Amino acid sequence: MKILVINAGSSSLKYQLIDMETKTVAAKGLCERIGIDGSLLTHKNRIAGTETVFEKPMKNHSDAIAMVIDALVSPECGVISSMDEIGAVGHRVVHGGETFADSCVIDDKVMDAIRECIPLAPLHNPANIIGIEACAKLMPNVKQVAVFDTAFHQTMPKQAYMYALPYELYEQKKIRKYGFHGTSHKFVSAEAAKLLGKPIEELKLITCHLGNGSSVSAVKNGKCVDTSMGFTPLDGVVMGTRCGSIDPAVVTYLIDNCGMTAKEVDTMMNKKSGVLGVSGLSSDFRDLSKAAEEGNERADLAVNMFYYSVKKLIAAYAAAMGGADAVVFTGGIGENDAKYRLAITDGLQFMGIKVDPEKNNVRGVTKDVSADDATVKTLVIPTNEELMIALDTERLCK
Repeated sequence: MKILVINAGSSSLKYQLIDMETKTVAAKGLCERIGIDGSLLTHKNRIAGTETVFEKPMKNHSDAIAMVIDALVSPECGVISSMDEIGAVGHRVVHGGETFADSCVIDDKVMDAIRECIPLAPLHNPANIIGIEACAKLMPNVKQVAVFDTAFHQTMPKQAYMYALPYELYEQKKIRKYGFHGTSHKFVSAEAAKLLGKPIEELKLITCHLGNGSSVSAVKNGKCVDTSMGFTPLDGVVMGTRCGSIDPAVVTYLIDNCGMTAKEVDTMMNKKSGVLGVSGLSSDFRDLSKAAEEGNERADLAVNMFYYSVKKLIAAYAAAMGGADAVVFTGGIGENDAKYRLAITDGLQFMGIKVDPEKNNVRGVTKDVSADDATVKTLVIPTNEELMIALDTERLCK
């Protein structure tokens, strides 16, 4: 079976065509500036190793999907002979609320439920819906599956996901912790069990998805029992441009004493804070590492705040689970930056976490980088959210 994976944004659309027999990507690409002048599709044929750019107006997501299909079946740059080779379509959907604890085949009821979650993800769910509707229009006989970023975290116990606010806010407005990056945490948890050679049902894992957006999850016996992102992706560790966890009274203070509107505070916390806000330099951790090495004190402070926030959560989640068998690093920083992994785990030796600097000198590969005398393993596992979406889609469409 070949599965088309779609990740639709408000003015963009990413895709991959995955051959499930070999678990390899046959083609991938990006539609940019949908509904805007200068629309283009960049299509990569992974089999032939070629890249083709199509510059053509895309009025909407239906136009974008049509261009994707044309590229996939093109005699010049395509990888399939006809649309009949596409067995199913898997869609990334950001928010499933409390309704979805697993991926599911899309029908009218599912679409209604996704629409009901729009207030929880007003920037993302509408775009996801548009992508689903565009595929349904052009491929009416092909099954479509929704894979939710929030679903993996729906196994959290109530004491982990509830906020200590008046209970009516949860009952009436569903204000609670949801968590995000669930597809990534689910994928690397399963891969960690394979690497350790043990059933996931017997493991306590702490998964660290670290990038410009970062989150940490506690995965006990294959189920998420806590995660760092909350009602929105703003909560948790210090990130590229997001502040992470702060005293909520800071918000009202800024409104009352600094003349800021609620919208301005929200924009500042999401787009102008994190390591960018602290350093005043960049949200790119590579830039900050270089600047810190050159003596920039604020860049050094920013990266140390990041290390500290992740390190605290690793220890906290070990406590929540009554121990840990392994810490997993993934995401752009987690799987590629040896220095960050070493800094985050330094000081956790009391828990049995100890990294071998020589083993740790790797990028983008699956590897156990633990020291020989470590009692808690440290693993590097590249994430593959698109493959996880395809696997869930295949499972539901067989």
